[in-house]
Amino acid sequence: MKKVALFLANGFEEIEALVTVDILRRAQIPVLTVSITQEKRVTGAHNIPLIADAVFRETNFSEVGVLVLPGGMPGAQHLNEHEGLKKLIREFNQRGERIAAICAAPMVLGGLGLLREKRATCYPGFEEKLTGAHVTGEKVVTDRNITTGKGPGLAFDFALALVEQIAGSDKRKETERGLLL
Repeated sequence: MKKVALFLANGFEEIEALVTVDILRRAQIPVLTVSITQEKRVTGAHNIPLIADAVFRETNFSEVGVLVLPGGMPGAQHLNEHEGLKKLIREFNQRGERIAAICAAPMVLGGLGLLREKRATCYPGFEEKLTGAHVTGEKVVTDRNITTGKGPGLAFDFALALVEQIAGSDKRKETERGLLL
């Protein structure tokens, strides 16, 4: 099974990042947390520091099959300004590999034109940044290889959708039972 890479920038939404990593790991899906800063220590939007597994510039993405972008501000804006990450996202999209973004982070995909003619969702107020998308307002939306989530309170829904896409519905149900959902 290929790894999931979840990207962290200063100002990331802690709930979206940590719930997603936690749930994927509970489902035995390998997750690599990747700082887009110059160091592994990244601080969330609510001043919670986190030590990433790796730093972007030192990471080999050849074993990665899924890219995940948590939201939060200014974290999502920092993700949107990282040229190396945007190049990686374009490459994954061209290969049809899975890409997921939640809250404000779908704006990165919208800015790259990856949501044109696709259904998507995001945090209220960011809809105009999803260029060409059919914005649904739903909790979680998957259209072809791209999954988008609405916001922090829906991080469980977002992460469990990824579990199902990566490991199947039985693994999702097993993970939900373990979480008492």
